[in-house]
Amino acid sequence: MLIVAVVALVIFLRLETWPARTARQSSAELERLGKDLRAGFIDIAHLQPRITINNRVYVEQTAPVSELAVVSRGIEVEHEFLHSWVGSSKRVKLHGTFTAKAGFDLRQHVTIDIRPTEILVELPHAQILGIEQNQVDVLAFENGLWNRISGADVQSELSILPQLARQKAAESGLPEEAERILQQQLDQRIHTPQPLHLIFKNEKKRE
Repeated sequence: MLIVAVVALVIFLRLETWPARTARQSSAELERLGKDLRAGFIDIAHLQPRITINNRVYVEQTAPVSELAVVSRGIEVEHEFLHSWVGSSKRVKLHGTFTAKAGFDLRQHVTIDIRPTEILVELPHAQILGIEQNQVDVLAFENGLWNRISGADVQSELSILPQLARQKAAESGLPEEAERILQQQLDQRIHTPQPLHLIFKNEKKRE
């Protein structure tokens, strides 16, 4: 009877403390998951995001770098300038080759909200981070008899090419590709029991 009473008491105490023990175990699992997510973002983006677990701040954001370039692509553009004055025409046509880089502005907040049923990662939309000029070729350089090409004309045309390359890169879906690649990198690097959702802020892209 004494043994039965002791066993009954132990079972009662275990049942009585089960919710608290379960909560502690769940919190420990979520904290371990938070550490894994933090390490993953440091590896991929050199960024420690702001992490919350069950609405409690776990770590604050720090970012050693201000931008994360995820994807780059070669862009080719052409532009022609034609001007006529008193029957005399001048013409300049240029062809430019550029490398466009798309990624994320890490100066904006990046947060991770870890919940028992899902993980929400909030970050800014990807954008064109930079356009690097590789080569510019002159396809046409034609002076009129009295309507001559000036240095200002050439400088103006040269300044237009990077703008066209940036616009073409944005229209080609390069920022959207950067968002898809980041999702793939996180899925490959971080294995979580809960679904991991990326939520991109609807802030104006810096195109």
